[in-house]
Amino acid sequence: MDRPLVALIMAGGTGTRLYPASRSDRPKQFLSLLGDDSLLSQTVNRAGFADEIFVCTAETHADLVREHAPEAGVLVEPEPKDTGPALVYATHRIREQVGDCVLLCLPSDHYITGDFETTARRAALTAVETEGVVTVGIEPTRPATGYGYIEPGHDYGSYFDVSQFREKPDKSTAERFVDEGFYWNAGLFAWTPDAFLRAARDSSLEPLVSALEDGDPAPGFDAVSPTSVDYAVMERTDDAFVVPAAFEWDDLGSWDAFDRFDSSTNVVLGDALTIDATGNIVAGDKHVSLVGVDDLVVAAYDARVLVVPKSEAQRVREVVTKLRDDDRF
Repeated sequence: MDRPLVALIMAGGTGTRLYPASRSDRPKQFLSLLGDDSLLSQTVNRAGFADEIFVCTAETHADLVREHAPEAGVLVEPEPKDTGPALVYATHRIREQVGDCVLLCLPSDHYITGDFETTARRAALTAVETEGVVTVGIEPTRPATGYGYIEPGHDYGSYFDVSQFREKPDKSTAERFVDEGFYWNAGLFAWTPDAFLRAARDSSLEPLVSALEDGDPAPGFDAVSPTSVDYAVMERTDDAFVVPAAFEWDDLGSWDAFDRFDSSTNVVLGDALTIDATGNIVAGDKHVSLVGVDDLVVAAYDARVLVVPKSEAQRVREVVTKLRDDDRF
């Protein structure tokens, strides 16, 4: 491949379902949940084979990005409107700064082990060869209902075209998807700037593409609604391809995810004492004691404590919604 490989790491989210570890001033990507380094630092290190690395984030988090990823260039999105506008803005900016290149777009807060570089380079090469937009598909390890799925189409050897993207399914549909060889959609992408911006111009993001080309992104951001890149571009283009991943992946989306990394009687992230307690996830920056309780998430950070049945860990977002309404998140 005769053009620079640029890693673009998206770090604008907050990870609300990991409250209270994740807060408005300390989003999930800046937490050290698995290992000594933050998730963002781990992502930057994982992408170290790239010729250049950029991190796209909100203005309020720019200083934290510089602290956790001093080797990366920082792109500040003018307005947080989900991944669609953010990726259009960042892709255009990188084309201005780097020129003709291929982008590898990575979430900043996922957990990955194994041979990431081989898959990433294969995705980048596929993006150049097809002149399309490429996503990385994760082989499912369970019939998860919290992920979107990718139905592969024609097999080209090292990649497939995308037959269709499928929304988060119910349990029986997820089981069928796994049986039929679908992939999880992990939000890992590769494309050349020209290919992605061409696809974005054929979507609801067209006003932003035009505004960026006119040199004034502000009216473009005003003209578009918050939308994910999956919904705006990936699900609508005819030039989408999927490269199967050769690594293990998890999005650490909620507290119950940590069960998948630890088979102990209780998962403990921090300092905890458990007596006659099983199946709990205990996390915090202070000591926590559990006695005679099972299958709970107990998370204690700063002056905040969360207690929720592990089976209802997704409902943490309801807590965050109420706290945000009261400007307390």
